[in-house]
Amino acid sequence: MFAQKYLSKKGKEPLINLPPEKGTGIIVVIPCFNEPDVLLTLISLTSCVAPSFPVEVLIVINHSEIEANDIKNFNKETKRKIQNWIFETRIKNITFFVIGPVELPKKWAGAGLARKTGMDEAVLRFDTLGNPRGLIVSLDADTLVAKNYFVEIEKHFIKNPKDVGATISFQHQITNLSGKHLEGIQLYEKYLAYYKNAIQYTGYPYSMFTVGSAFVVTAEAYVRRGGMNRRQAGEDFYFLQNLAQLGSIGEIISTTVYPSARLSDRVPFGTGPILQKWMNNEEDLRKTYNVNAFKDLKSFFDKLPELYEISEDNYRTLLLKLPKTVFEFLDFDNFWDELNEVNQNSSNFDNFRKRFFQKFNAFKILKYLNFAHENFYQKENLEEQLRILKEEA
Repeated sequence: MFAQKYLSKKGKEPLINLPPEKGTGIIVVIPCFNEPDVLLTLISLTSCVAPSFPVEVLIVINHSEIEANDIKNFNKETKRKIQNWIFETRIKNITFFVIGPVELPKKWAGAGLARKTGMDEAVLRFDTLGNPRGLIVSLDADTLVAKNYFVEIEKHFIKNPKDVGATISFQHQITNLSGKHLEGIQLYEKYLAYYKNAIQYTGYPYSMFTVGSAFVVTAEAYVRRGGMNRRQAGEDFYFLQNLAQLGSIGEIISTTVYPSARLSDRVPFGTGPILQKWMNNEEDLRKTYNVNAFKDLKSFFDKLPELYEISEDNYRTLLLKLPKTVFEFLDFDNFWDELNEVNQNSSNFDNFRKRFFQKFNAFKILKYLNFAHENFYQKENLEEQLRILKEEA
């Protein structure tokens, strides 16, 4: 079995007593914390065209061990409603399991550990089947899906068998939204597209959307990656950026997931908190990172061949030719130490390039952008930056 070492190390015990159906190819994992409309998500899945193999859906009801009793009781009632719904609903090729309520340690309680709990269970079930290419699909309990959701995921991995994972196109739900709330989610989606395309423009090879309700990973790659992290927010961003170091992550644009655009303060960042800040006039979604900051970074990434096997003296000389934003950030970040380590452990340029972007990854790019805008640039009008980037790319 492909995951025994991982499962043994994690001390993983099964949360579902029934064995998986032979040939199961997709397991959807849905964390569920204090969610009033989770049945709408499940109904959405039942409306999908079934793929050629059985599908499982794992709903992980969860809360912190120190959660308020009213939420704990709400979660218990949610489980009861889901169990009743499952009993009354029979869909060919899709089996639903409701897990929990799982009480999470207060230190780690949140989206990351809840998602990890379900994904580890999915790995265990695929391991039982001996199916390392089984697909673990991440979804949220406030998200709807298009009718071709399952079949398009299946098609993608048939056509792209070497992919370790894939992101899925998304569009936030806007029904019943109006005024500033509607404007906010529309601006936020434009920002996400701008940021992804601007990162790609720099030459960074792992530009992608990182949305928790819109990605897939193979069971084998999940294990090799070390599983989902326990972050209380942003777990999807960290997981996917690290997953990209293992192999190609595809982009499924032939189907769509529809996350909620609700306001929220349950996590420190993400769609809900950003929209809440926008509504409270604490965040201006009409402004974004200056495209010139990305241009400056591109000028550094363009010099990658010169950085291979470079001496420290030549590195210092090269820095002087770069835009001041990049020069000062690299000096501030002590990047020479990381670059030197990359060179010492690279036997050829391809190996160097891969290791370079493991060091100068999406997290460092974000650190650079914040540095550049604290010291050199101001955020500018989003629409204008979109136009400029389109002309440059």
